[in-house]
Amino acid sequence: MSQYEHLSTPDPEFSARWKPRPPLVLNLAEISKMRQGFKAFAIAPYLKYWKERLPAESLYQVQNFDIPVEGGAIKARYLKPAVQDDRTIFPLLIWLHSGGWMNGDIDMDDFWLRNVCVDLQISVLNVDYRLIPEYHWSTALHDSYTAVKWAVDHADILGASISKGFILAGASSGATTAAAIVHRAKEDPFFDNRKITGHALQIPLLIHLDAYPKEWKSELLSMEQNKDAPAVNKDGIRGLCDLTQASPTDLDFSVLLAPHEGVPPLYIQVCGLDPLRDEGFLYEKLLREKGIKTKVDSCAGVPHNFQLSMPDIGAGVKFDKDFREGVRWLLANSK
Repeated sequence: MSQYEHLSTPDPEFSARWKPRPPLVLNLAEISKMRQGFKAFAIAPYLKYWKERLPAESLYQVQNFDIPVEGGAIKARYLKPAVQDDRTIFPLLIWLHSGGWMNGDIDMDDFWLRNVCVDLQISVLNVDYRLIPEYHWSTALHDSYTAVKWAVDHADILGASISKGFILAGASSGATTAAAIVHRAKEDPFFDNRKITGHALQIPLLIHLDAYPKEWKSELLSMEQNKDAPAVNKDGIRGLCDLTQASPTDLDFSVLLAPHEGVPPLYIQVCGLDPLRDEGFLYEKLLREKGIKTKVDSCAGVPHNFQLSMPDIGAGVKFDKDFREGVRWLLANSK
């Protein structure tokens, strides 16, 4: 029995609002229809909620960039708190959106990130990496890794200082990519004197379904406990693993299998009704056992990415508040 099984008990407020719908079926032949559904069900209510909570335009600045990447260019949106003095610089957070590497864009989290930028007084670079099936799964990682380096090289233009804090963050597939990047960066001389100071992960996928080691069998039980969860279930995770065509032992996909020594402090969020729940708890444990500073928060009884469709319920408000406190904790531990 998992020590976290109690977190699977459905949240009453979520259950009262949830409208049953057909299980998620991933079909790249109908990618346009899938994306329309994701926008309608998940992104639309999230944008509406945070649009009503936008800070005054005078409190922040917005600038769009085209970042050169292999084979083309990607868009990125930069948010910076407004300043009276041009010499004022802020910590930097790089954000990678969710969507299973096949959905989403820089607009989906835009209003929320504007609020976070002003509240935390932190600069944010929101990265629009390329998606499958138009591009291979690994393109998202390569695009995001290039964007991270671009941000470091252009910190003066961005008005950011990585010495004040340099955090990689993301949700779901974006969190998977963020975790892969901090592991890659350990061995990259580019980051020798420009260290990433923390990573903040929301509900990440951290190991391929076909790569579960026997020694972790007793710790990775949520995939079965929550196999019929609302929104994203085990079949959906299976479909995603298959569609990416990622090798089960690819350390950029199965980050749990990577050596964790030397990664920066971790803040991680898990959802109790998420098949990926125990992967998050195990990742935190593995890093903590390596002497890395960690902090973990959970939202009981809600499924994967619930905060998009129900940001206003109690668990959604907690999820957002916990993230902000987690980033503050990372910034305090980056000094």
